[in-house]
Amino acid sequence: MAKLTRDDLYSLEKYAEVRADFRAKVIEHKKNRRLALDEHNSLYFEDALTVQYQIQEMLRIERIFEAAGIAEELAVYNPMIPDGHNWKATFMIEYADETERKAALARMIGVEDKVWLQVAGFARVYAIADEDLERGTPDKTASVHFMRFELTPDMIAAAKAGAALHAGIEHPACATTCAVPDNVRAALANDLT
Repeated sequence: MAKLTRDDLYSLEKYAEVRADFRAKVIEHKKNRRLALDEHNSLYFEDALTVQYQIQEMLRIERIFEAAGIAEELAVYNPMIPDGHNWKATFMIEYADETERKAALARMIGVEDKVWLQVAGFARVYAIADEDLERGTPDKTASVHFMRFELTPDMIAAAKAGAALHAGIEHPACATTCAVPDNVRAALANDLT
């Protein structure tokens, strides 16, 4: 997928006009890009549209309109767009209760290296996590991790041909496996070249 440029973005003024419709479009789009691994752990697969939305919102919140500031946001978020041979996702550990969340994060140290995706007929592909910066501490993992799943050409061909996908976590504090629903599988296949 092509990376975003300044030309792909709305000006602050134009974004204010189109924000409600654009947000609705992105919310609908994201329905096919969220994978609940279990009750508390989800993968949110990124693409050019989801990343554009994040950039637009940051520009709006921070009131960034100068070229240098826009270039900085593009540099931060563009690496989250898949490259055609991988999937990129935000992994979130989600607990509504703060006490329960703190306990889970302490139990799940290292979980970011144990999240996997699997194209039917091939080995599991484990996440390459947090390449931009270390998010955990010796006492707990973070509740948000950025992940990349690198695929071989044969995996890509199979996924594009409709092979089933599975996902899971292989961690002592949280072991789970699930089938990737067809709508998410189709969206992920479209990310591949």
